[in-house]
Amino acid sequence: MLVPMRVFADVAGRVQALSRMKVTVPSVRLSAPDFTLPDLKLKSVSLSAYRGKLVLLNFWASFCAPCRREMPALEHLWQRYRGKGLVVLALSADRDNLKRVENFITEGDYSFPILLDTAGKVRKIYEIRALPTSYLIGRDGKFIGRVIGGRDWDSPQGRKMIERLLSR
Repeated sequence: MLVPMRVFADVAGRVQALSRMKVTVPSVRLSAPDFTLPDLKLKSVSLSAYRGKLVLLNFWASFCAPCRREMPALEHLWQRYRGKGLVVLALSADRDNLKRVENFITEGDYSFPILLDTAGKVRKIYEIRALPTSYLIGRDGKFIGRVIGGRDWDSPQGRKMIERLLSR
């Protein structure tokens, strides 16, 4: 069976877009572990609820300067692509000062889902060693890649990467 050249071009384009954003791509695409955490209103939210969407899973903390700097870009990305199948899901690593988290989110007018990983359960499962760390999870629930450190997610390269991943 012959594979059309456009398939190769599409794969090469995705790989290039991921590379430009310095996304580490796994050699084998494994399923992202499911979890359930409370949001800021203490409503339980599960990762599996977003199956069928492209998920940008961001681990952050209100005391982390690089995390705080990348939040506006995450909001812009969320606003631009949420109607096209992107979910920005931010897991706060703050352990005890939830009012500080709420104030930061309110002051920044961030509207994407914020979940509270106060006990560090999900951080442990996802082997988070530095903040911010983000995972890209495909519509199939499998890992696409990981990013350690802040990124300008709303840069031309970031938007191109998200557009490529949404077009899969």
